[in-house]
Amino acid sequence: MNPEPEEKTNNVISFLSNPLLRNVIFTIGAMALFISGVIVYGVILNLREISLSEAMSQKGFRKLSDVNLIVDRKTFTLSVYEDTVFIKSYRVSFGRNLSDKKKLSNDGATPIGTYKICSISNDQTYYKFLKLNYPNLEDASEALRKSFITQKQFNQIKFEFYYEECVSANTVLGGNIGIHGIGRLNPIFKNLPFVYNWTDGSIALSNESIDEILSVINTGTQVVIK
Repeated sequence: MNPEPEEKTNNVISFLSNPLLRNVIFTIGAMALFISGVIVYGVILNLREISLSEAMSQKGFRKLSDVNLIVDRKTFTLSVYEDTVFIKSYRVSFGRNLSDKKKLSNDGATPIGTYKICSISNDQTYYKFLKLNYPNLEDASEALRKSFITQKQFNQIKFEFYYEECVSANTVLGGNIGIHGIGRLNPIFKNLPFVYNWTDGSIALSNESIDEILSVINTGTQVVIK
């Protein structure tokens, strides 16, 4: 038999009168409300951002022909420049380890240096991936000087740096560092009004921002990370 309406009401009252359960419900509700408010605030901030084409127009450019990207780890930004003229900045996330990269694989840090985009590809996890030619010769030379790698390993990196489009991803110094999108969680992460560093050392920004950047760059574009 189904409980009578009066019995159901008594059960609800009894449930809500339990201090522990009531606190749990209020806590969950408060967290849900807070998260919703944070995301809504992030959405508002994103709506105020102008597109790359609008930024170009404001600077007097119809197209860009000498693009370089400047990534600043202190301000969590990736900026598009036409030669030395600033065009637009994007908010980005870095590796989980915010200390300087020790030039070793799996250290979770984003490297500092001057690189170039050596390949561009669609990515099942991160939407699109703009791979950088990390490690470069400066990285390899420093690692050799500190005895992180052998002369043979240095020579291999040097050969790939000069004669291959990209350096192998499985070097002792790590690899497969690049600029990529967020992927399936893009609707959530792009609307966070704060920076959350979650990558393995790469530079992440929204899928939409990746598409904008791809409209003005190509393989060979210089990327300075400072």
